[in-house]
Formats: sequence, C-alpha cells, structure tokens
Amino acid sequence: MNAARFKHLSRLFVELAVLLGLYLLGCQLAAWLAWPIPGGVIGMALLLLAFAFGWVKPAALQLGAGLLMAEMLLFFIPALMSLLDYGTLLRDDGWRILLVIAASTLMVMLVTAFTVELAVRARRSHEA
Repeated sequence: MNAARFKHLSRLFVELAVLLGLYLLGCQLAAWLAWPIPGGVIGMALLLLAFAFGWVKPAALQLGAGLLMAEMLLFFIPALMSLLDYGTLLRDDGWRILLVIAASTLMVMLVTAFTVELAVRARRSHEA
C-alpha cells in the first residue's frame, strides 16, 4: 500500500469515526435525557451545531459522508426484506402507506428547499 492510499484510508476512517461518535453521543443524550427523539436526529443536530459554530468544516467530513451516501441502499435492504412478512398488510393498506410516504417525502423536500432558501437569503443579507 502506497502512502497516498494509506493517507486516504486513514482520513476515511477518522471521518467515519467522527460521524459514528456524533451518532453515539446523540443516542446517549436521548437515553440520559429520556427524550422521545431518536439518537440519530440528535447526533445530526450536534453535527449541525458543530458546522454552525465553525468547530468542524463540512469539507472535513466529505469523504466519510460521501461513502455513507453512496452505500445508503445497503441500510434499507433489511427494511425492504421485512416487507415480505407483511404481504396482507400491503395488499389491504398499501395505497395508504404509499400515500403517507409520498406526502411525507414531499413535505421533507419542501421544508428543505425553504430552509436552504432562507439560509441563502440570510447569508446574502449578512454579506451585504
């Protein structure tokens, strides 16, 4: 293994460790504070705070986050396989489930778009 490849893999492992650490910290906070919010959501909020306060630059975690995003389908395979056990549920209420998925996806996309728009406007007014 050459030095460049070793450096690349080392950086990848460090970035994944940071992301995993934030996730685990979020899980611990959720358990300690008995919040009904999943630990992953709290971990993402901690990551957002780290970005907002400048403690971590988004580019510093780009390699690890890119790997997780590229392999995201692997995280959904167990959930998809469990659908095989609920065939009657899907036959009876499948259209309702799809409607909820479509509506919630649309809401997430809209909220994300508006949030990005507000952030860009705030940045532009702050820079001017």
